[in-house]
Amino acid sequence: MNTDLQDYSHKRFNILTGEWVLVSPHRAKRPWQGQKETISNEKRHSYDPNCYLCAGNTRINGEVNPNYDDVFVFTNDFAALQKDSKTFEIEDGLFKAESEKGICKVICFSPNHSKSLADMSVFAIEKVVQTWQKEYQLLGANEHINYVQIFENKGAVMGCSNPHPHGQIWSQSTLPNEVQKKDSHQLEYYKNKKTSLLGDYLIQELQKQERIVYENEDFLVLTPYWAVWPFETMIAPKQHLKSISELSEKQANTFADAISKITKAYDKLFECSFPYSSGIHQAPTNNESNKHWHWHMSFYPPLLRSATVKKFMVGYEMFGTPQRDITAEQACERLRAFL
Repeated sequence: MNTDLQDYSHKRFNILTGEWVLVSPHRAKRPWQGQKETISNEKRHSYDPNCYLCAGNTRINGEVNPNYDDVFVFTNDFAALQKDSKTFEIEDGLFKAESEKGICKVICFSPNHSKSLADMSVFAIEKVVQTWQKEYQLLGANEHINYVQIFENKGAVMGCSNPHPHGQIWSQSTLPNEVQKKDSHQLEYYKNKKTSLLGDYLIQELQKQERIVYENEDFLVLTPYWAVWPFETMIAPKQHLKSISELSEKQANTFADAISKITKAYDKLFECSFPYSSGIHQAPTNNESNKHWHWHMSFYPPLLRSATVKKFMVGYEMFGTPQRDITAEQACERLRAFL
């Protein structure tokens, strides 16, 4: 391991977005006198009669949830994107706007109100994976949908409005900003090398063995070299696959295994239900080949030093460049200890 990267301030380059992150390992020793979060250790019941997502309960719009047994998907009652949005384009000098159509869905991972992905079995998580696959294909087949974003916000610290285990799927007519960056950089690399950018990166990570948290037959869980969040991780398939729709039945199971391992490790790290935002970046559904895409899932957890100390993206991060103290290698070692 390069000791310079562990001792001195430096920048690391994100090959997928073309952006830099400032790493300041010497700052990890600074005393903390800032805000501390309140972490709730309250035990939730398997069913909450006041929860809008629990099986059999009535949602705010008056619809009644079915008595579902595993995964339940419905159209978001407060969707950020409208399927029937009027088509328009406005260009008035420097004022520019375009209409955006889309479909937003909510996916309940389990009928059990008390469980998160970390508490669920690999078999139960596999059902979530299979639902993601189905929804990606179903939404992507819509002529107005060119991208499907699957994500989860876990915990009140991440702005989650309901503790019931659930995620969201937003699909829309254009590529979101982060996806556009990854699309262009992967495409440029593929045109030049005829290989997957992320695939070649994974080969190098396997050679170094410095940031791999967990590995099974089909997937790597690692702390990316360019990670921004203190304990950021990525799950990526070893095989060059464009989207989760290309996963075999076996790979869906090993993907579920990877999710289970990292979410459990997070909860053990600071002995709390670890908050995070996670999301899957994969090929657009725009009827193009998209051979350059190599799908992956990222976890962005905000906790820095303990269950109560949060990493804030403020000041320099907002006006300059993202910055982190603990290095990706150090974070990997700490997470790997809880597998």
